[in-house]
Amino acid sequence: MNIAYWIVSGLLALFSLYSGAVKVLHDRERLRPMMAWVDRMPLAAVKALGTIEILGALGLILPPLTGIAPWLALAAAIGFVLLQCGAIAVHLTGEDRRIALNVGLVATAAVTGRLATTWL
Repeated sequence: MNIAYWIVSGLLALFSLYSGAVKVLHDRERLRPMMAWVDRMPLAAVKALGTIEILGALGLILPPLTGIAPWLALAAAIGFVLLQCGAIAVHLTGEDRRIALNVGLVATAAVTGRLATTWL
């Protein structure tokens, strides 16, 4: 189970680090082609979501790696499930109704959360 956790959480963390960094580092004009919903939110909220994704990715990796507060990995996985559920709601209320990636990320985060309970 430990190897499975590192594979699944590592993939989720890499995706979230990339996605979060893009949101934090780019302006609205560079984000618009990738994310149609950025025009419906304040730029500060987009940057905050990116920061949350980066911190969540670190929360998936660092606590189990260091052995310090490993329950934070479970909290990060639950946070990702909630974040992606919110993302699905945002996509469905706007003109961009593509949610397949978000549904996949919900499933990945749920599996990560289940695997994180093996050492608690």
